[in-house]
Amino acid sequence: MATVREIKRHIRSVKNIAQVTRAMQMVAASKMRRAQEQALSTRTYSHKAWELLTHLASVVGKGEDEVHPLLQARPVQNIGLVVFTSDKGLCGGYNHNILRHAVAFLKEPEHPVKVITVGRKGRDFMLRMGVHLTAEFSGIPALPGLNDVLPIARLILDDYTEGVYDLVFLAYTDFVNTLVQRPVIRRLLPIVPAEGVDVQTLGEYLPTGPTVAIPEYIYEPDARSVLAEILPRFTELQVYQAMLEAVASEHSARMVAMRNATENANDYLQNLTLSYHRARQTAITKEMLDIAGGAEALAKAEHAWV
Repeated sequence: MATVREIKRHIRSVKNIAQVTRAMQMVAASKMRRAQEQALSTRTYSHKAWELLTHLASVVGKGEDEVHPLLQARPVQNIGLVVFTSDKGLCGGYNHNILRHAVAFLKEPEHPVKVITVGRKGRDFMLRMGVHLTAEFSGIPALPGLNDVLPIARLILDDYTEGVYDLVFLAYTDFVNTLVQRPVIRRLLPIVPAEGVDVQTLGEYLPTGPTVAIPEYIYEPDARSVLAEILPRFTELQVYQAMLEAVASEHSARMVAMRNATENANDYLQNLTLSYHRARQTAITKEMLDIAGGAEALAKAEHAWV
């Protein structure tokens, strides 16, 4: 059984850990609120932009000489996968869940998959797996702006235009609420012209999924000119929205993980305190027995001398 001194030292350690996790929980909660507001404020605009893109793509037509490079459906030889993870740990199963989906995706296609990672955790994991990385991005701010994501989006657009990838997918964590974050893998390029648009995040067009009717738009000067101008920008917006969803999910997962850690530390502290009192009571009892035994022995010795 541990001594009173050892238990006391353990109690101090657990108290320090609980203070640290409590502070991290408060910091994560503050970042989480701002990240959630940022993701939710742009989500509707992102959905509407994707709806407009698919409508424009269907209006322009499918003639080979009329297709914008980002709409060209080529024979698949290489697939690009952009994986969004965090730079830091201590966020529960956030990184594990999205990386598990990414690994499952890497095993499915018959064609080579080239990986771009966003976040140190994803980069380190892919390198340990022996996956060759086309590029990696880290050091993204806690509340990223569009300029922080533009290098990622421009690399994706340029590589797809140059034929490095024939399909591009985004692997990120979709923010549902504070307690629920859903790992998803959605196709980004090529953009599929459609009569209806999937209402899910990033709007990957699925013929069997829920669709909404697209209203008629009037484009000036014409649909082709508008498409050429906004297609790259709205595609960049989809990457930005995926980043916002991932960041909001990360801070939510970290806040929940630190809250659970604090509660576990407090529970453990109660058990340690109970053990401390038991050990202290046992030590006091032993001391009292030793004193009583010594007094009795002394009394017997005095009686023997008499």
